[in-house]
Amino acid sequence: MATIENPLTITEKVYVRVRLANENDIHHIYKLFYQIHEYHNYTHLYKATESSLCDLLFNKTNPSPLFYGPSILLLEVSPTPYSDIDSKDQKFKPVLKQFDLRANVIDKEANEFKSNSINDDDKNDVFIAGYSFFYANYSCFYDKAGIYFESLYFRESYRKLGMGRLLFGTVASIAANNGFASVEGIVAVWNKKSYDFYVDMGVEIFEEFRYGKMVGDALQKYADPKKI
Repeated sequence: MATIENPLTITEKVYVRVRLANENDIHHIYKLFYQIHEYHNYTHLYKATESSLCDLLFNKTNPSPLFYGPSILLLEVSPTPYSDIDSKDQKFKPVLKQFDLRANVIDKEANEFKSNSINDDDKNDVFIAGYSFFYANYSCFYDKAGIYFESLYFRESYRKLGMGRLLFGTVASIAANNGFASVEGIVAVWNKKSYDFYVDMGVEIFEEFRYGKMVGDALQKYADPKKI
């Protein structure tokens, strides 16, 4: 049952689809990226535009093999079931699941995140709830590529519903079924719920390593190799 208006209210069950993002999603990806910067109080560091993100994520001039370049899975929700369409043209078959709700989901941003998926011409009640962002990385520890899991984010209405397990698990499944050596990334030690989530999913935390980053003026000091 649902009311397709703003705010969107979903009761009893929510139907979920995880699919590979495409160029039609760039506006929503841009907004989700901004929201995760808001969540971490880093909006002052957010320099991307929709155009620059599109060039990064959907580079047609020099495309990378599937899942090796910057890749985004979107998790979409709907109050009604999806059709399980198996198309040979799909690079990645969407993952479908339904979740029983303990309480109503009230989404005040529904209209802003209505999906532009080209596969739902007859279905107008699909909304983007979150994403995972990942790409191939390389390490001297392995003789083949791994997956670097850059971020996972859900809009506030869709947190604590168990969907993070589905989204992260789908990335791990992609790695396991496509010859990648590992899935690795940064875990925020201050966020105990997030930390415990990744440990529960099977991630091994290496406490002896610290994440380092060089940006801005610190990086530009090395622009001229003659001055090194």
